[in-house]
Amino acid sequence: MKETRICIIGGGSRLWAIQFLKDLAYNRNTHGTVVLHDIDHNAAMNNVAVGKEIFHVNDSEGRFDIIAEDNLEKALEGVDLVIISIEPGNIECRKGDLLLPEEYGIKQSVGDTTGPGGIMRARRALPFFFGFAQAIKKVCPNAWVINYTNPMTLCTAALYKAFPEIKALGCCHEVFHTETFIAEKVSEWFNVSVPDRREIKVDITGVNHFTWVTGATWNGIDLMPRIRALAEDKDTYKDLTEVAKKRVEEKKWFDSDHIIALSLLRDFGALGAAGDRHLSEFVPFYLTSDEELWKYGVVRTPYWWRVEEDKRKKAKVFSEEELKATLSDEEGVDIMCSLMGERTLYTNINRPNEGQISYLPKGRIVESNGYISNNSIRPIVAKDPPLAVQNMVRRVSDIQEMTLEAIWNNDEKLLFAAFLSDPLMTLNRDKAKELFDKMLIASAYRV
Repeated sequence: MKETRICIIGGGSRLWAIQFLKDLAYNRNTHGTVVLHDIDHNAAMNNVAVGKEIFHVNDSEGRFDIIAEDNLEKALEGVDLVIISIEPGNIECRKGDLLLPEEYGIKQSVGDTTGPGGIMRARRALPFFFGFAQAIKKVCPNAWVINYTNPMTLCTAALYKAFPEIKALGCCHEVFHTETFIAEKVSEWFNVSVPDRREIKVDITGVNHFTWVTGATWNGIDLMPRIRALAEDKDTYKDLTEVAKKRVEEKKWFDSDHIIALSLLRDFGALGAAGDRHLSEFVPFYLTSDEELWKYGVVRTPYWWRVEEDKRKKAKVFSEEELKATLSDEEGVDIMCSLMGERTLYTNINRPNEGQISYLPKGRIVESNGYISNNSIRPIVAKDPPLAVQNMVRRVSDIQEMTLEAIWNNDEKLLFAAFLSDPLMTLNRDKAKELFDKMLIASAYRV
């Protein structure tokens, strides 16, 4: 593969940037330069040292030069690939996203994609993405761009809003977890070792974090009858309250038994294709109380833990063992290699709708499968889900479009209309406006 120049915006990250560098070290066909750009230049400089150590411990020294650049346009010069993974604003902004709605009785399990918290996070993030797109247009218009930042759909849409010809996609691993869940069921059903999740072929449709499986196969065997039987089995829905309480004690905020995903299949005709904590935020009856959510084994990620985790990540010193590269479940480097012509990759992608999702307007950012190959992404037409699912997804997509237009035009009135329209908004108009006004201040961007 030819020498590749990569810019990571959010290069000071102690999660995505480090994992991407480990994946680069694992894939020995790659070589070139990685430029780390971050609003916190010291964090980017720290990751330069970590990155060099990654290539050292994996016997890959010399394959990549790793540098930090605090000027965005200079960081983008000559790049083939741009990775965007940022936290828009400091951790205190999340206090407004999460705790203020809770004071008004609105519970959010994640608060980064939908709900009041997701809308306010978008309000912080999208101006950054408008700026990134304009800089890419000026400096490296032919570069490919992979976005990891939430809200995934809106951040990716913002890139296209500011630079319609940009070559960008959103990358999310939630569908991977669903494939892994189905692979584990395959092991039970057919008495075989758990297959690699890549052996599970799923048809998907929807928008990020509200994605749906309409078909699934393994070795050519249709798995949907078995998955539907599981969804219809009353034993599937045994009360998991005690499991949830234990997860709270053990701080296992991200565990998912896919029970909400299965209940969506039971009630609406398609399997949820994201973790239960994400899916629950789009369908309000799951989040009426913690006790209701706990029945499905799902726990909300608390703000206080996010603060602790932010401090832990910033202070973390990586051991040599932690920096050793193994085959990961992330696909950023696989996508890069495919775009550079090494292979063709079939995977889920977040891209503008060209007709692959029939029930949503063209141009909207949607999640479906597609082929990624040499300088090309070709989305696959998704099977239509049942009408009930189409209606729910359409509502979510419409609210996202309202949010995008409101932030692009600095239209506070339209943003409030989106806020009122969200599935989690159960307040009367005056209380909603009171919350909205408070969140505009508390959730606003600050360094």
